Amino acid sequence: MSDPAIRAENPAPEPIGAGPSAYPPAMSAATAPPSRAGRNLGQAIAVGVALAALVLGTLAIEKDWFGYVIAAAMAVGAWEMRQALAHRDIHIPLVPVALGSVLMILGAQAQGAESLVIAFGLTALAIVAWRLLDGVQGAAADCAGGILVALYPGFLGGFAAMMLAETDGLARTVVFILTTVCSDIGGYAAGVRFGRHPMAPRLSPKKSWEGFAGSVGACAIAGGASVALLLHGSWIGGAGLGVLVACCATVGDLMESSIKRDLGIKDMSNLLPGHGGLMDRLDSLVMTAPVCWALLLLLAPVS
Repeated sequence: MSDPAIRAENPAPEPIGAGPSAYPPAMSAATAPPSRAGRNLGQAIAVGVALAALVLGTLAIEKDWFGYVIAAAMAVGAWEMRQALAHRDIHIPLVPVALGSVLMILGAQAQGAESLVIAFGLTALAIVAWRLLDGVQGAAADCAGGILVALYPGFLGGFAAMMLAETDGLARTVVFILTTVCSDIGGYAAGVRFGRHPMAPRLSPKKSWEGFAGSVGACAIAGGASVALLLHGSWIGGAGLGVLVACCATVGDLMESSIKRDLGIKDMSNLLPGHGGLMDRLDSLVMTAPVCWALLLLLAPVS
């Protein structure tokens, strides 16, 4: 028999994938998340209501204020991505990435697509220059990581700012947010109730094909109704927009799940109780923004 002291000094190795993110500490019945999705449902609802109030409040008071909310969200998202990438010894320069993300949003809102592209290019150059001041050791990975974060979420978030800048930008933004949020709502409701067949078990074990069907249905209804009522477009075209939004939102979820799994983390941060990090909520919106911007221009051309 082995010596207990030796066993204490050399505990048995954990299973593959184990660790703080894989096996959370034991929880009492009072603190265990009541939801099958693995979150504290009460906290998640409270934070979700607060975020919705922030979005709807700024849109209702002055739509341009929402552009500042988007810019701030992109800066926070850049910070979270930087913290996450550090788990793989990729240390991106925060100042040019965060500042560039803000300038991309504000530029896109003020001057449109050309300003967005120019701001992204200048941000990429600033990232490389800033990082090279610290030497060339590891610079390639750090610069690549920084440009990735400038692209996702910063550059992609710029398409939301361009929607907002249109003369009917308030309606376009509501269509975009409502349809994308319905992807999460429909997917959650159908997945919890009917989910049996995992979509991508290695990336996101809780995401099911039944949940995806719920996302598609909810987005099609929300897209068709909102495009017809708010933009006076075709409800059939709006339903088609909803289907594409559900697909892009799901890709966004799976992409972020893949990034987090590769980095060995569960959430991008713990900034939002019951949700994880801000990027855990923005992943779908960021991926669907370019699709909504382009399709809404076709379905409801700017007059």
